[in-house]
Amino acid sequence: MIADAAGAGVLDASGVGENAASVSETSGPEASAVEASVIDRAVKRDRVLDLLDRRGADSIVLRSHTAVSWYLDGARTHVSLAGDPVAAVVVRRDGDELRVFANEADRLLAEELVSRERLDVVRVPWHEALVEPDAARLEETEVAAELRAARASLLPGELSRYRGLCREVAEVLTDAATAAAPTATERGLAARLAGALAERGIDPLVTLVAGRSRLGHRHPLPTEAPIGDRAMLVVCGRRHGLIANATRWVRFGPADEGEADAMRRILDVEAEVLAATRPGAPLGAVFEAGVAAYARHGFDAEEWRRHHQGGAAGYAGRDPRAVPGIADVVHEGQAFAWNPSAPGAKVEDTVLVGAGRPEVLTVDARWPTVSVTGVGRPVELDLG
Repeated sequence: MIADAAGAGVLDASGVGENAASVSETSGPEASAVEASVIDRAVKRDRVLDLLDRRGADSIVLRSHTAVSWYLDGARTHVSLAGDPVAAVVVRRDGDELRVFANEADRLLAEELVSRERLDVVRVPWHEALVEPDAARLEETEVAAELRAARASLLPGELSRYRGLCREVAEVLTDAATAAAPTATERGLAARLAGALAERGIDPLVTLVAGRSRLGHRHPLPTEAPIGDRAMLVVCGRRHGLIANATRWVRFGPADEGEADAMRRILDVEAEVLAATRPGAPLGAVFEAGVAAYARHGFDAEEWRRHHQGGAAGYAGRDPRAVPGIADVVHEGQAFAWNPSAPGAKVEDTVLVGAGRPEVLTVDARWPTVSVTGVGRPVELDLG
C-alpha cells in the first residue's frame, strides 16, 4: 500500500503486490538476489522483533543510514554523502512501514529495493519530517548496542555482496598502486582511487594518500605533494550499504631497514588482535589485547592513543569503533577491520570472524603477502 503522509491509502500504479519482486517470475542471478533478500529480511525482522520483546515495545523507528540500509538489504538511502537519509523504517509487530520523501520515492522504489515484501510505503512531502517524534516508539539511540548486535552476524545474501565489494576494493587499490610513479601527486592518486571505485558502483567514503613527506599523519587527506619513494593508500568504499576498509603501502627502490622492521612488527601487533577476535569475546578485551601488543613488539606502549585501532565493520565504517571498556561482544560471522599503526607503519583489511582463523575479505591475488600465524597479510609493494 502506498500512502500519503496523512495516512490515506492510495495504491501505487503497479500496486505493492505486483511491484514486489517474485522469485517465481524471475530467473538466474536476479531471482537469487530476490530470494536471498526475502530470506535475509525475514531474519532481520525477527531480530528486531526480539529486541522489541526484550524492551516491551510495539515499534521502533530506524532513522540512520546504517540501520535503514541494513534493514532494506543495502538500499542507498542518501543523495548527498554528507546528508541525512531520505527514508526511514518503522518496524511494527504487524508489519513494516517505509517512510520516504515523495520526491525520492519513485527512484528508491524502482531502483533500491530488491524486495518490498511486508513493506507499506508512505510518501512524505520533502519539507516535512520523515517521522514525527512519538513517545510510544523506541528510537535507535535508545537501543544502539542492541541494534549493533542485531546486524552483527552477516546473513548469506549480505555476505555474498560483502565478499564481492571487498574483493573489488582490493583490486582498485592494486590497480592504482601499480600505475603510480614517484612523481604522481597524492591528489592524483586519490582521484584514480575514487574514480575506479565510482565506476564499480562503490561510494568512495574515504580515500587517503600519504607520500614520503606526509607519512607522519595517520589520516592523511591528500594534497598536491608528490608521493616520492614511499606512499600509503587507504580506502573505505561502500556498496549495498556495506563498507570495506583496507590500507596498502607502495615503494620505489630499496626498503629502509627501519621502516621494513616496523612494518613486520605492526603485523605482529595485528596478529594478536586477530587472535583475540573470537566469537563470544568481549570487544573491550580484544581492544586491550591490541593495546598490550604494542610494547611486546617494540613499539611505544602508548602508541594506541595516537590513532583509533578499528573495530567491527559492516554497515558503518566501524560498528562500533573499539574503545576501552566497550561492552559489545564478538559474533560468529561478524566482520572486523582493525588498523594498528605506528610512525610509518600501518595495516588494515576487512576480515570475517568464524570458528577458525579469520578470513581476509579485502584480497587481491596480485598483491604480495606474507603468512603471519597462518593468515596472509599484505606487505609493501615494491615497484622498483
